Amino acid sequence: MKQAKGYFGRRKNVYTVAKNAVEKAMLYAYRDRRQKKRNFRTLWITRINAGARMHGMSYSQFMGKVKAANIELNRKVLADLAMNHPEAFEAIVNKVK
Repeated sequence: MKQAKGYFGRRKNVYTVAKNAVEKAMLYAYRDRRQKKRNFRTLWITRINAGARMHGMSYSQFMGKVKAANIELNRKVLADLAMNHPEAFEAIVNKVK
């Protein structure tokens, strides 16, 4: 019942309804902790792709050349550079070309 605090209607004060609501909420929380990782990876790939295409390269070409050049920057860092520091991202693109 403590976990159902703040729910609307009978979900907060009728035991069986609250139990079902909390159980469903826990399933959503479990599922979405994994989905959050997928969503961020998708966002990072989209940002890297946009940055790479500004310099005449596709995402797959860029990432292949980054791996071949032994640049050990992950997608999160590369996406941040592409979004917030385009001159630094351009330097990486020029290095791998």
